[in-house]
Amino acid sequence: MHLLKWLYPGMKFKRWLLLFSVGVMLVSLGLALVFNYKYLDVIEEAIFRAVYLWKGSYNYMFTTLAGIAVVIVGVGLMLIATRFVIRSVITVLLPDNSERLVDIIYEKRRLGKGPNIAVIGGGHGLSVLLRGIKAATSNVSAVVTVADDGGSSGRLREDLGIIPPGDLRNCLVALADTEPLMEKLFQYRFKGKSELAGHSFGNLFIAAMTEVTGDVETALRESSKVLAVKGEVLPASKEHVRLDAIMDDGTVVEGESHIPEVHKHIRRVKLFPPHVQPVQAALDALTNADAIILGPGSLYTSIMPNLLVDGVADTLRKSKAIKIYICNVMTQPGETDGYTASMHAKAILDHGGQGVIDYMLVNNAPISKEMQAYYAKEGAYPVEVDEDAINALGIGFIKADIINESDVIRHDPQKLCRNVMKMVDGMRPGNGSDHYMRGKHS
Repeated sequence: MHLLKWLYPGMKFKRWLLLFSVGVMLVSLGLALVFNYKYLDVIEEAIFRAVYLWKGSYNYMFTTLAGIAVVIVGVGLMLIATRFVIRSVITVLLPDNSERLVDIIYEKRRLGKGPNIAVIGGGHGLSVLLRGIKAATSNVSAVVTVADDGGSSGRLREDLGIIPPGDLRNCLVALADTEPLMEKLFQYRFKGKSELAGHSFGNLFIAAMTEVTGDVETALRESSKVLAVKGEVLPASKEHVRLDAIMDDGTVVEGESHIPEVHKHIRRVKLFPPHVQPVQAALDALTNADAIILGPGSLYTSIMPNLLVDGVADTLRKSKAIKIYICNVMTQPGETDGYTASMHAKAILDHGGQGVIDYMLVNNAPISKEMQAYYAKEGAYPVEVDEDAINALGIGFIKADIINESDVIRHDPQKLCRNVMKMVDGMRPGNGSDHYMRGKHS
């Protein structure tokens, strides 16, 4: 059975096996011509004598059957020999994965045919989505916010003058196809009271790689090789930026980490400096995408900073890709208090312009009373899906179960992937896209 896996569709192996077989047949024919047909006559005569002695008569069907048997044995020997030749090479190159070689090749071929998907955001929400999406396609580009100024990222940003690596690290790990130990290493956070305390190893690795290569894009590309990342992780900008918020009362809060602390209603967020150069590779990823996903994640502090980088929102509006916003399940204290689903979408449209969202994906799975009570203590409540208000914005929406409720409420990577891919496939021309007309829901 393991041997037959080499014949799976998409392996790009059968064509070379066929070519190998043609070569064997040509060699056989050539040898027959060199040594004359009399040797074949000897074999045929031997078959004739054996059958005649056994049956007392002869039918040429026995010669045909003997030929078929020889072909089957020959093909079997070819497959076995080919397998062991490949295995002997792979055992040296990939000793730990040699037994899974055929599965690895098949998986890479399958994922390589998946749609081009660009995701925009930051924080843990984006990494959750990426963990699911990488199971459907390896053509993934994550465009990540660089406005984080808290924790280990903020310290490295101030000490080394680099863009904050925390969200970039989370995305790299989420898209990684590597051993669990490597993931634990990149996510390991130093303890104690030393200067390293609070820093994650992955942040320090990216910071060191940036200084070694001299460029954060190159650093991320090389780090991706270490982690065997499916896809690419790109910063929205390489410039040092700060996220500020203008509140309804006119006050301005400076710094991404300070915005939720004041507990005021946000009118608008902006970058300082106001004009920030984008990473061209990020714009290219958005331009070439079949689908662009915004979120999930903090509305103002994870998604918005990307839209405020010069050229990003404009590229989004011009893109012919399907643009889907994954709405948060719970409100976020100090950031989206009292927000409904339509208010989340309207905030994005206000900052990015009409056309940056085509559809919304919202949760319709019930949340237990116990979990609601737990979140209410923190000032967080389920986001109400106000369907008429969403319709009024001119965007479509899909309702689905996209959460995993355990000790906390989180988006579920597999459920997100399944529903996002269903939307992407369903909205392609000729694939039943009328099911996802604006203002409709499932």
